[in-house]
Amino acid sequence: MKKITVFLTAALLAAGAQAVAADLQDWQSNAPENVNALKAPVRVVNLWATWCGPCRKEMPEMSAWYQKQKKGSVDMVGIALDSSENIGRFLKTTPVRYPIWRYSGNDSRAWMKSFGNSIGGLPFTVVEAPKCGYRQTLLGEVTAKKLDAALAAARAKCAA
Repeated sequence: MKKITVFLTAALLAAGAQAVAADLQDWQSNAPENVNALKAPVRVVNLWATWCGPCRKEMPEMSAWYQKQKKGSVDMVGIALDSSENIGRFLKTTPVRYPIWRYSGNDSRAWMKSFGNSIGGLPFTVVEAPKCGYRQTLLGEVTAKKLDAALAAARAKCAA
């Protein structure tokens, strides 16, 4: 009986992990995406929505900042809590140079908590260096100056 319980528990955990991963998709193709597949030493994940004024305001500056980063040093992705149609309309008027994904799950609050966003506010940005365990969260509109500071902190932490 114990072996069956262990097996069922492992199967349920694996199914849950796949369900969470399946909740992230490329906004155009609906292909599954995974934040853990980002390979640069530092990754920036921005949670946003088209109906969020500060989100719309920060994206051009974030895109310009990302374009200035040395290739392979930083991965950046924007994850929209929105429909593909709304994302497409927005990106026609405000194109960005980093990938845009879409959260397609049913519980955005719980999903945002997994990123450290306990209040569910947008925009919300996570700067992390997974190999050394560095993670900084930024609630509200970010600027190039804030991103520079977070990147410097990640590099300092990881160099130590």
